[in-house]
Amino acid sequence: MFIDEARIQVKAGDGGNGCLAFRREKFVPKGGPSGGDGGRGGDVFLVASEHENTLLRYRFNPEHKAQRGRHGEGSNKTGADGHPVELAVPVGTVVYDDNTGEKLGDLAAGGDRLLVARGGRGGRGNARFATATHQAPTEHEPGRPGKERRLRLELKLLADAGLVGFPNAGKSTLISRISAARPKIADYPFTTLEPGLGVVQLPDYRSFVVADLPGLIEGAHEGHGLGIQFLRHIERTRLLVHLVDVSESSGRDPVEDFETILRELASFSESLAAKPMIVVATKLDAVQDPARVAALRRHVEERGLPCFEISSVTGLGIEALKFAMAERVLGTAPPATVLPADADA
Repeated sequence: MFIDEARIQVKAGDGGNGCLAFRREKFVPKGGPSGGDGGRGGDVFLVASEHENTLLRYRFNPEHKAQRGRHGEGSNKTGADGHPVELAVPVGTVVYDDNTGEKLGDLAAGGDRLLVARGGRGGRGNARFATATHQAPTEHEPGRPGKERRLRLELKLLADAGLVGFPNAGKSTLISRISAARPKIADYPFTTLEPGLGVVQLPDYRSFVVADLPGLIEGAHEGHGLGIQFLRHIERTRLLVHLVDVSESSGRDPVEDFETILRELASFSESLAAKPMIVVATKLDAVQDPARVAALRRHVEERGLPCFEISSVTGLGIEALKFAMAERVLGTAPPATVLPADADA
C-alpha cells in the first residue's frame, strides 16, 4: 500500500527534576546540600532511510514519544538523560509543522537527520544553589517540558524524469519497455492508481530513474479523476515527458489534450509547468489519420519543444526516445523549456 502523506504527533522527553538532599556522613564533620541535577529529556529525530519506501507505518502509528530524563539523586548524582527516538522515513520526505505550515526540512539523501522536537532541560538540584552566605539551600528546579509538535510528512519520489499525460496515454506501457518496472497495464483509464518508479539502464552503464504517474484529466486541480495529488512526486524531476495519445481510439483531439495537461500542471505549480519537457506522440501503430500526428508535431514545435513519435507495442521510436531522455537528464544536451502559447515559433 503506497502512502505518501501522513500526520504524526511527536513529544520529546521532559527533563528530570532536580533533587533536594543534604549529606550526612559519619566521618564528615559538616554536611551540606547534595541534590543532583535532573537528566535531559530525549530528542525526536527523523532519519532518511533507503530501506523505507512509503509512510504507511505512520498512517496507523501516529504518536511517538521520547524517554524523559531521570530525576537527580542525593550525593550529587545527576539523573540519566532520556533515550532519543529516531523515526525512519523514506528518502525524499518533506517535513512540515502541521499547525503553522512551516517547512521544517527536506530529507533528500539517505542518512539525513532532522531534529523535530528537542528534549527538555533537567532541573538543577539544591547543591547548585549553595553559596558562601547561603549554605543550606532548599531551592531546586523541576525539569523543563520537552517540545511537542504535530507534523505533516509528505513523500516526494526521487526521479530524474516524470511521465505525465491523460489516462491510457501509454505511460505504464512505455516505462515497462524502457525499464525493468512491471506496472499494471490494461485498456481502461486510471489503470495506474499510484506512482511507480523504473530504472532505465544505458549501454555505457549509466542509468536514470523514471516516475510513472496516474493520469490527469481536465479539472484535475479541482479534484476530478484522481486529482493532482500525485504531481508532487515530479517536482524534483529534471525533465517532464508528456505523452499524448494520437490514435483515433481516444476520441479526443491530441492538440487539445496537450494544452489541457499544460493547464493542469500550471494549476498545481507554475514552476512545474516551466520544467524542461519533451512531447511524445504515442500509439503510432493504431493511427489511421496521419494528420492528427502532423497537427500535434506542428503545435509542439511552435512551442519550441521536441516531439517524438513512438509505438510501445512495435518498439518504433523507443530507443531514440530513451537516449533523448538520457541526454537531457544526464546533462549532455540543452533542455527544452515550454514556451507560452503566443510565442513566436
